[in-house]
Amino acid sequence: MNKLILGFWCLFLLSCSDGKELESELFVINCFPLDSIPANFPPIDYPKDNLPTKERIALGKKMFYDKNLSADKTVSCASCHFATRSFSDTINVSIGAHGREGRRNASPLHNVAYLPRIFKDGGIPNLELQIKAPIEDHLEMNYNMHELTLRISKDSLYQKWSRLAYDRSIDAFVITRALANFMRTLISGNSNYDKGKLDTTILNASAKRGMKLFYGEQAKCYSCHEGFNFTNNEYMNNGSHIVYKDTGRARITLKSIDHGKFKVPSLRNVALTGPYMHDGSYKDLWAVLDNYQKGGSGQWNQHPNISQITFSNQDKMDLMEFLQNLTDEEFLNNDSYVYSLNL
Repeated sequence: MNKLILGFWCLFLLSCSDGKELESELFVINCFPLDSIPANFPPIDYPKDNLPTKERIALGKKMFYDKNLSADKTVSCASCHFATRSFSDTINVSIGAHGREGRRNASPLHNVAYLPRIFKDGGIPNLELQIKAPIEDHLEMNYNMHELTLRISKDSLYQKWSRLAYDRSIDAFVITRALANFMRTLISGNSNYDKGKLDTTILNASAKRGMKLFYGEQAKCYSCHEGFNFTNNEYMNNGSHIVYKDTGRARITLKSIDHGKFKVPSLRNVALTGPYMHDGSYKDLWAVLDNYQKGGSGQWNQHPNISQITFSNQDKMDLMEFLQNLTDEEFLNNDSYVYSLNL
């Protein structure tokens, strides 16, 4: 049914556009229904200068998969953010242009439309500004935005879509806005957990016990991972390390109290977004639960929510089962998020 609705929207949106201008190019990029937000999610607060349109989303999607956005043309956004992994990576730290190793584990991109600030340290206030950071970071795409604009301005298809989307030639404004527009379509909210609210038979007995632990006073997972996106969007030191080589939030605030604090991640699709923590040093969820069971490393500014928990192995298996049921298979296998051409 969802694919049928998506197909209808594609035909509808294309029929409402100037077919002579779009020609056949838009057919290699699937359209997006612009009202596909789950009923239990809040509305997205779109920037007034970057409201979503099919052309803007299509342009951003092309850019997301284009390796021309990196200096040596070896990596794209999609090189470190895989659709089948909820747009996260598979390794501890991603590899950027010129084979350089990055600083932190690549965050998943589902539901980034709702983030009040971007990056694990909250250093960027919105998606539009975030785009410039990986492009110009010498450990990631290592490219100058001005030089990037000159490079892709030579592409007649980019110029055509830029005018259709923003009524202007390709420039930094268009690049950042188009990519942000595409990323705001990455909405995930249809896991077994979500479906189980309407059909109580979907979750098995183990998952239900795990959910009781998650929301109970024994584990208190909900105290940090709350709401529709399973995060309070705060910055906390969770005691995952004895020594933090990465200062975390303190890198932005310059306050010692923020040393080792990182944004509490969303747990949606968490079973597929490992390795975990800011540096990918925890290879699986079992290791993460072990850290919380022992009460963290005892850092001086470790958040008080992190304290020793009495878990049986069965408790941990039940929690794992519940976390597995936060996986949204429809989102992970949505062909609309995958570019059709091999750029």
